Amino acid sequence: MQKFQQYINGTFSDGAAQFASIDPATGQTWAMMPEARVDDVNAAVDAADHAFFSPEWSSMTATQRGKLLYRLADLISENAPRLAELETRDTGKIIRETSAQIAYVAEFYRYYAGLADKIEGAYLPIDKPDMEVWLRREPVGVVAAVVPWNSQLFLSAVKIGPALAAGCTVVLKASEEAPSPMLEFARIFDQAGFPTGVLNVITGFGAECGSVLTSHPKVAHVAFTGGPDTARHIVRNSAENLASTSLELGGKSPFIVFDDADIESAVNAQISGIFAATGQSCVAGSRLVISNNIKDEFLSQLKQKAEAVVIGAPDDMATEVGPLCTEGQRKNALKLIEDSVELGAKVITGGTAIDCEGIYFPPTIIDCSNIPDAPCLRNEFFGPVLSVVGFDTEEEALKIANDTTFGLASGVFTKDLTRAHRMIRGIRAGIVWVNTYRAVSPIAPFGGHGLSGHGREGGLQAALDYTKVKAVWLRTSDDPIPDPFVMR
Repeated sequence: MQKFQQYINGTFSDGAAQFASIDPATGQTWAMMPEARVDDVNAAVDAADHAFFSPEWSSMTATQRGKLLYRLADLISENAPRLAELETRDTGKIIRETSAQIAYVAEFYRYYAGLADKIEGAYLPIDKPDMEVWLRREPVGVVAAVVPWNSQLFLSAVKIGPALAAGCTVVLKASEEAPSPMLEFARIFDQAGFPTGVLNVITGFGAECGSVLTSHPKVAHVAFTGGPDTARHIVRNSAENLASTSLELGGKSPFIVFDDADIESAVNAQISGIFAATGQSCVAGSRLVISNNIKDEFLSQLKQKAEAVVIGAPDDMATEVGPLCTEGQRKNALKLIEDSVELGAKVITGGTAIDCEGIYFPPTIIDCSNIPDAPCLRNEFFGPVLSVVGFDTEEEALKIANDTTFGLASGVFTKDLTRAHRMIRGIRAGIVWVNTYRAVSPIAPFGGHGLSGHGREGGLQAALDYTKVKAVWLRTSDDPIPDPFVMR
């Protein structure tokens, strides 16, 4: 039985209590995690606040901050196998996915390391001849970063990286579902040489951890990835401290295939878009919007490949689909499928739980054509379930794509360049992939519309979101100030 600790003010401790973490591949407890409660949260925020104002951090040049981030990136690369092993054990994500993803996470820290001394202000050509005016970008303060269990090292990198590059300090709350990779990350961070308190890592449950953190009076910004219901609580909590928020809330992303698309390529991309990571991805292409001209041929190939997917132990490099992280996800999938079938949807493959040890669910395809209100089309599964809708015209495809309360990602497959541009303009989503899917880079921002949230992570914009603009006025005239009762 392994035991993990929280990280507050440069010290590792057990927390107010302990709770068990379940291995999704076996359903058995494999580790004990620290449960942060009110006093732990307050200590973490106080540490971050003290570090923010301390000269060791506040007087550090942006270039020096960048060098520390470079050091952190190197340490992540060195420890990637251990981090991948823990993420696979705690979440059930397959080792070939976690190994590749975590190896790339270091590049996000390297990107923000290089960006740290390139967050620039501006000189204003002001309309007053005796004034010099310029803008400074300064860090917002203490950041509460709240991440889910899936892709947590990546989703924390796009918060911690830009926040530290901008000069903020961070309290990171890892998901209580599978926090071990982030608690191990704290040990790696501790070796990088940052001043004490710049990053604090805790985990715990709602009222005594998450709510206290996001409403804390010393928190200036809340960066959250998760679901809309939790986000609503966070927005309400932020009314207490008037913290700014950035929210990435998942989606029900359309994967649109026109009849001129390369079918083999589009099928492979759809397999990646919905069955990779066992469908547990914010950007999962979970709605296949397919031209009726090629629907039967496309679904035939897709079904064949879905049924050939290797389901197995997540630590086996041959495995392509592992278990779901929680039993709740499996129950949710079964209920949504059952309700959709009652309305007339047809299961093409999968759709029933696998009778074995662990929380497994097979790749599932369900045809919901002509059933616009099918629960499978409206709700995010966070599992390997693809809902299918056919279309006849480009206008119909666009209407179906936008018929959702979400708006995070989308995919368009066509060889017609002008059509692709029309779809790019028309789709209401923060990401449009054309003839590809599920590609990411530290250089490119991502975020959503509607219930997929607001704000952007990745790229330069993310770093700017952790700053506030200060306007500086310098009077250059030696003459006495004229009438003090008139605004100049």
